[in-house]
Formats: sequence, C-alpha cells, structure tokens
Amino acid sequence: MTRSGYVDSDGLQVYYEQVGEGSPMMLVHGWGADTQSNWVDTGWVNVLKKLRRVISIDVRGHGRSDKPYALEPYSYAAMSRDVINVMDALNIRKADFMGYSMGSFMGAYLLGHHPHRFTSMVLGGIGDETESSAAQGEVIAQALRATNAASIDNPAGQGVRRFVEANPNNDLESLAYSALRMWPEGYPLKVAGDNIAQADLPVLIVNGDKDHPYVDSADNFASALLNARHETLPDADHLSAVTHNDFKQIVIDFLHSH
Repeated sequence: MTRSGYVDSDGLQVYYEQVGEGSPMMLVHGWGADTQSNWVDTGWVNVLKKLRRVISIDVRGHGRSDKPYALEPYSYAAMSRDVINVMDALNIRKADFMGYSMGSFMGAYLLGHHPHRFTSMVLGGIGDETESSAAQGEVIAQALRATNAASIDNPAGQGVRRFVEANPNNDLESLAYSALRMWPEGYPLKVAGDNIAQADLPVLIVNGDKDHPYVDSADNFASALLNARHETLPDADHLSAVTHNDFKQIVIDFLHSH
C-alpha cells in the first residue's frame, strides 16, 4: 500500500510517497517530471519496492509540491533540503539514494554536504553541461513563457514545451524559474563542493551512451569520488535511458552488492 503526505521544507509543502518495507531508499526525479512520471509509470517503484522501503518526493516546483515563482528556491542547495527535510520528518537517519538528471545533481550536492545521511547513491543522467548547453536555461524559460506554443521558433524550446505540457501537474512559470537557476549550475563537482573527496559511500553513475554532453564527462565525475563507477546504456539518450531495461538490472545488482 502506498502511503503519502506532505512535509514542510523552507516553508514549502513537499509531497512524498512511500511504499514497501525494509531499508529506506530515497528517489528524486528529473526536471519537468515527478514521482508518478519518473518512477511509477516507468516501473521503477514496482521493482525497487521489492528490495527497499521506497520514499519518492516531488521536488519543489514539481508534481504536487508547492511551486514558488522566484529563482532562489531552485538552487541545487535549496532543492536538496527537500530530501533532508523529508528524511527528518520520517525519522530516517540514513538511506540509499537514487536520482535522475535534476535529482542526480541534487545527489551530488548531498554527497558533498550530507554524505553521512546516505548508504549508497545511484545517479543517472548526470555530467557537466557545456557552455552552450548551460545557456539552454534561457531558451527553455522563453519557450515556457511563450503565450502561444506555436510561436516558439527554437526546436529545443519546442521539444521542452511539449515535454512539460505532457504532464498535467506541471506549472510552466515555476519551471521557467527553475530552468534559469538550475542550468548554469550544472557541474556536479562544483555543486558538490570540496568535501566530495571525503565521501566514501558506493556511488553508481549511469548514462545513456547517446546522452551528450553528460556521458562525455561522467568518467571525470566518477574518478573524483572514492568509491564510484560509471556505466553506460547502449543506444539510449537522456529521456530513453530512464526506461532502459539494462538500467534496472544494473541498479538491482548494485543494491545487492552492498
């Protein structure tokens, strides 16, 4: 049975769901997604609940959580507090962690600032932005704020607008704010900070082999950690990797291994 509720995080109401029994595992979705679209509809919760007590959150600005219209609440440092505050509210001292995309960058922050709260991490869809990809935050915000979707002339903006509008829980304005704040921060070692070198918990990094630019720099991220490895999924890009069958098996094996 799925149990759900809300936790106060920086004065915002953050929604969570939990299912299963045993050791806790936190799931944190990607930008423009939520618990339902990232973890339930893709079969992840059904797989992981057989191994862990799974707690998934809707990060601020997403899903059923509050959606502030401001830049500051969407820094990775601020959003990561949603994870810690939910854990504290549920009396979870330590947990496994799995994030995808935005959720993985939050995981990088948590690795550098709260490593003692986690027993292992799975970080999917993560690596460095490039100068050009980091600038896409402005393109995305403009596309989300366009009065008429048909007026968007940038193909990337058109694609993101379609992706966001496909989820009825999304709010275009809050996601525009988050895009403007998040994309320029998209460098996991900088997000993590200098203490990342002391985080010794097992870390599994997973990217689709066509997920550029992230897959191109993820080895550098892994090599900066004490106990990390990087796996790639064949013929997968940033969106298709989430439902790749190999991904689930790699994660299951990783969880069993420790």
